Amino acid sequence: MKQSMMLIPTLREVPSDAEIKSHQLLLRAGFIRQNTSGVYSYLPLAKKVLQKIEQIVREEMEQAGAVELLMPALQQAELWQESGRWYTYGSELMRLKDRHEREFALGATHEEVITSLVKDEIKSYKRLPLALYQIQTKFRDEKRPRFGLLRGREFIMKDAYSFHASQESLDEMYDKMYQAYSNVFARCGLDFRAVIADSGAMGGKDTHEFMVLSEVGEDTIAYSNESTYAANIEMAPVLATYEKSDEAVVKMEKVETVDIKSIEEVSTFLNVSKTKCLKSLLFKVDDKYVLVVLRGDHEVNDIKLKNYFEASSVELATADETKEVLKCSIGSLGPIGMKSDKVEIIADQAVEFIVNGVAGANEENYHFTGVNPGRDFSVNEYIDLRFIQEGDASPDGKGTIVFAKGIEVGHVFKLGTRYSESMNATYLDANGRMQPMIMGCYGIGVSRTLAAVAEQFNDENGLLWPANLSPFDAHVIPINAKKGDQKELADRIYTLLKENKYSALYDDRDERPGVKFADSDLIGLPVRITIGKKANEGIVELKIRKTGETLEVHFENLIETISTFVVK
Repeated sequence: MKQSMMLIPTLREVPSDAEIKSHQLLLRAGFIRQNTSGVYSYLPLAKKVLQKIEQIVREEMEQAGAVELLMPALQQAELWQESGRWYTYGSELMRLKDRHEREFALGATHEEVITSLVKDEIKSYKRLPLALYQIQTKFRDEKRPRFGLLRGREFIMKDAYSFHASQESLDEMYDKMYQAYSNVFARCGLDFRAVIADSGAMGGKDTHEFMVLSEVGEDTIAYSNESTYAANIEMAPVLATYEKSDEAVVKMEKVETVDIKSIEEVSTFLNVSKTKCLKSLLFKVDDKYVLVVLRGDHEVNDIKLKNYFEASSVELATADETKEVLKCSIGSLGPIGMKSDKVEIIADQAVEFIVNGVAGANEENYHFTGVNPGRDFSVNEYIDLRFIQEGDASPDGKGTIVFAKGIEVGHVFKLGTRYSESMNATYLDANGRMQPMIMGCYGIGVSRTLAAVAEQFNDENGLLWPANLSPFDAHVIPINAKKGDQKELADRIYTLLKENKYSALYDDRDERPGVKFADSDLIGLPVRITIGKKANEGIVELKIRKTGETLEVHFENLIETISTFVVK
């Protein structure tokens, strides 16, 4: 394609609102343009990369046994009301009404639509299992769109759904999809990890996220330094490897702590380690209050709390709610003397090992010292309630935990019967009995994957596309197209590349060489072919974008040489 015919509006300066490399470079190299906050146009170069990612996805989906279809982005509210998610999904769901005041949603995801479709068409176990997928634009009203394509309000997603007559069949498909996703991201050249994750608003159990390692990632991955174990920090269990001190148990005493509220302040004021302090937090779990007690150097993991109670919502109680329920302020909360008929008390497993600790006295400006669990207060149960920390033992017993930041690009779920039961998607089994279909769902952020590749593949001059994802295989640049010998050789090379099934971007613009080279580096095609002073000899300069290596090549040897660096 001749560059004069393409829309590639490159920028010299870094846009002021672009915070991360991928956002900056995709804007500067003319791949995307913002229409409004969180909404982007994919310009021709980006579209070509997206098509290559989508082709990889399609090939791996077909290998896994999934068949492509396309569902509507506009979804009637009744389907979401039937599943119950109309009321629980939250403000990210874009809702609208038509001229007849009927309610709709713009598709954030398609569990309801696909379940409704399949339940009307599949009636017998003989038609199961079935796996269907689509590649489509999704819409979510993000409160704070940021990082370009990594967190937007409109994005491209591959979502797949499978339907089964048995758990074993779902497990088999889940493993196939897990492998397919691993293949997709490996073929895209990404450094990623598959991590144990929380299913969130999707429902269901057993789920993995596919995380691309990146310092700009919004998720924290906890992984072992000696094994393949990896989990989202929200889901990583903590092994109870604590030991109880053998120090003599002392008498509990009430001490004055005027204006001392935080763990940091208590630790400093009383000259005790944070590991001896008890942190007490009041949570509203659905419609009841729960007091959570944990060690002062630990942070409560509300996902573990939510999963323990199998709750729909978990929120930290406000100062006013704390005052109303417990008659004391947040800074003075403690488990001692707490009446169990008011709140349920649970504690992290580390609390049980504290000797002679410090806790709030439930009275302004006072704390207790010499606090010992079991003797001075009781809890309903000790469970794993905290976030794992770096240096903790790996949950698989191999090595210790290390943290890394990650960008989520894929997610696989075992939904079970969460949607089929609520939407009455049933089939007749071999004995003629009605059974709910067992479901799985599997999503890849296609446009996010494009951004993740750009985030990992770049240098100070621009993008560095992997050869199999690059919008073009080669960049053909005559230094001065007005010179007959340069233009003639450039035309011959352009034709030769096409005849050998290589795609080329031919810079035929009337621009200075410096501008052409700067744009070429920004765009980041694998190979640059420069036609200059030796054009009359049939010799060109080949530059490998990834390494910066340059070599002179004769026209007759060009195809053989570039085949080393370009994947057709």
